[in-house]
Amino acid sequence: MFSSPFLLAFPFLLLICFLLYWAGARNAYLRRPAVEDGDPASHEWHFFVPCRDEEAVVGTTVERLRTDHPGAHVWVIDDDSEDRTGAIVAGLAETDRRVHLVSRRRPEARQGKGAALNAAYDELNQFLSEDTDREKVVVCVIDADGQLDPRALARVSGPAGFGDPETGGVQVSVHMRNAEDPRPLADRGRIRNAFARLLVRMQDMEFSVSNAGMQLLRGRTGSVGLGGNGQFTRLAALDRIAAAERRPWQRGALLEDYELGLHMILNGDRIAHIADTWVSQEGLPHGRRFLTQRTRWAQGNLQCVRYAPRIVSSRHYGGKGVLETLYTFLQPVAHLVTLALCAVMFAVLGLTVAEEGFGEAFGGMLALWPLVLVLAVVSVLPFVLWGPVYRRDRAPGSSLLVSLLWGLALWVYAYHLFPASARGFVRMLRGRNGWAKTRRNAEVVTSGPVAVES
Repeated sequence: MFSSPFLLAFPFLLLICFLLYWAGARNAYLRRPAVEDGDPASHEWHFFVPCRDEEAVVGTTVERLRTDHPGAHVWVIDDDSEDRTGAIVAGLAETDRRVHLVSRRRPEARQGKGAALNAAYDELNQFLSEDTDREKVVVCVIDADGQLDPRALARVSGPAGFGDPETGGVQVSVHMRNAEDPRPLADRGRIRNAFARLLVRMQDMEFSVSNAGMQLLRGRTGSVGLGGNGQFTRLAALDRIAAAERRPWQRGALLEDYELGLHMILNGDRIAHIADTWVSQEGLPHGRRFLTQRTRWAQGNLQCVRYAPRIVSSRHYGGKGVLETLYTFLQPVAHLVTLALCAVMFAVLGLTVAEEGFGEAFGGMLALWPLVLVLAVVSVLPFVLWGPVYRRDRAPGSSLLVSLLWGLALWVYAYHLFPASARGFVRMLRGRNGWAKTRRNAEVVTSGPVAVES
C-alpha cells in the first residue's frame, strides 16, 4: 500500500505547487515597483468601521481616523452592542458632523459582518446627493482596532490604485502593531509571554511579507483578494455588485471580504494590492483565539469553492488568475487530504509492524533517508528565507540569526493550517455557520461563549 502511486505522488505534487507559488510571491515582493502617490482630494472618502461590543477600542480608532484623514467621513456600525460602543460613537458624532453612527438592533442585527456593512452602504446611499459621482467615492473598511497609515489615501489615490479608472478595489498591507510588545499577556508568566510574543511575531511576519508577496503575485495574475481590514472599494464597483447580487456583501459568508473581491473581478473590476502602505491591528497572543480565527477563515475558504465554476467560465479571469484562485480554494482541501493520507499511512505502518515486526516495517523507510532529508530542507528553506526579508522591512534592529530563527518558526507556525482546515470542514458539515467576533486583547474576559457560536 505504501507503493500506491497516489500516496507517493501527492506529497510531491503539493511540494511542487508550494515551491512555485512561493517563488512567484517572493519575486513579486522583492521586485515590486515604487508606488507613486496621487491626490486624495480627487476622491471622496468614507470609512466603514463595523463594531460589536468594541468600547475598549472604538473611540481611539475613530479619533485617529478623523485626525489623520480630516477630509474623510467615518461610519461606525454598532451591531447591537451590549456595552457602551454606541454611546461613545454617538458622543463623538454630536461634535463632529463627519462621524456617523449606524445603529442596528436585533433581529436584523448580529447577522454577520457582511450584513453590517450592507447597512452602512444603505445609509451612505441615503446620505449622498443624487448628482454624486459615485466613481469618485471610495469606501474603506477598517476593523474596530485598526489604525491606518496617514499616507494611505495618497498611496491608494495614485496610478497603481484609484488613479486607474479600471481599478475597483485596493487592498493595503496589514501589520501587527503589538509585534514589539515585550509582555502581550501582562498577567501571565515568562513562558506564556514568550509563546505569545512569538505568536504575534509570526502573524506580523505572515501578513507583512509572506501574504503581501502572495497578493503582489495575484496582482500579476489578476486575482488579488480583498481583506477585512484596509479594504478600499470604489462605490460604483459596489453598486455593480449590488445590481447583480442584490447587495455588495453577501449574508452568511465567513470570508465576506474575499467573497466581495471575487464578485468585483467577476464584474470586470480590477483589484490592486499596495504593499507600501498599511493598516495595523492587534495580533492575537492567545493560541485558542488564534485557532478559532483561523478555523473561521478556513471554513470561509471552503465555502468559496462554490464560485469555482463561475471563475473558470468568466471572461474576466485569465488562465493564470483561474489557476491561482483554484489553488487558493483548494489549499484547505489539500490539508484535509494530507491529514487523511497521514492517517492511512500510519494505520498501514502499524499493521505492518504488528504482522512483520519493527525491523521489516522501518527498514525500507530508513534506506530512503537521503531523499527524506532533501525533501525536509526544500520544505523548510522557503520559510527560513522570508526571515531576512522581514528583518529588512519590519525589524531592522534584529540580527540576521534572529531573523533566520523567525523564518524557522514560521515553518512550524504554518502547521496551524491543518487543524484549522479540519475544524472548519467539520463545522461546515455540521451546518455551524454562525460566528461571534474574536475578543480584543483589551477586553475583560466574561463568562459564556465569546469566540464561536453554534
